Amino acid sequence: MDGQLASQSPASDAVAIALPSGPRLPVVVASPHSGRDYPRAFLDAARLDPHTLRRSEDGFVDEIFGEVPARGVPLLRALFPRAFLDVNREAFELDPEMFDDALPGWVNTRSPRVVAGLGTIARIVAQGKDIYRGKLRFAEAVERVERYYTPYHAALRRLVDETRTEFGRTILLDAHSMPSQGASRTPGGRSVDIVLGDCYGSACAPAVTEAAEQWLTGCGYAVTRNTPYAGGFTTRHYGRPRAGVHALQIELNRALYMEEATLAPTKGLARLTADMTDFVAALGAIEPEALLR
Repeated sequence: MDGQLASQSPASDAVAIALPSGPRLPVVVASPHSGRDYPRAFLDAARLDPHTLRRSEDGFVDEIFGEVPARGVPLLRALFPRAFLDVNREAFELDPEMFDDALPGWVNTRSPRVVAGLGTIARIVAQGKDIYRGKLRFAEAVERVERYYTPYHAALRRLVDETRTEFGRTILLDAHSMPSQGASRTPGGRSVDIVLGDCYGSACAPAVTEAAEQWLTGCGYAVTRNTPYAGGFTTRHYGRPRAGVHALQIELNRALYMEEATLAPTKGLARLTADMTDFVAALGAIEPEALLR
């Protein structure tokens, strides 16, 4: 079995932060779903094999944005996998049918994500297959939130606040990937390469989304906004344009850079990495005045 899959993931290793070594830009990049450190207890409780579990990962997204610290931008990575705990949710979006004991009344049990089986602790993987052999205890959910979710968001909040303090503004890029199967198409029938989600204009100034779309289309990518991904918890929660925090979610079509069946990278990974490094630098070059409009 892959050593990473079998390894433990203690609290101190919940996240990894790569900080810039040189001059900073007013941008923070987060990769919440590319973690590959599967706790042994989770693997033992799962009915699915490790390869199937890994298909829920945003594979290689941490590598695609791995060069941005050299351009002055910090990169936050969750090391634990999405199938184990999803930090792009509220802390407690849980399906009561997954638990042996009753959930407290304050737990969000009815969100659309929970109904779809994709709460903070997911019931299914992306292919719709149930993850667990049996039911969980609520105490286990609390432990995961305390050991993994809380450190991740504490680190993200710190990076966002420090960047805003230094520059008076920050752009948070929440980086994801999307399966090619079922991807939307442009009016000309081309499969969409990239989806930009700004919560329909509420999570960032128009200049951010406009500059992002213009830059990406200039590189030849087919880009859409907010369909089918308008932005998750991170985009909604952190995006406060009037307070100087502009959050934008980006979804990359996995067909651009990997074989989805085998989870192996393709030659496209190198090009996409170079483009995303330049793209993040371009976001950092947006004039401050444009963000006030």
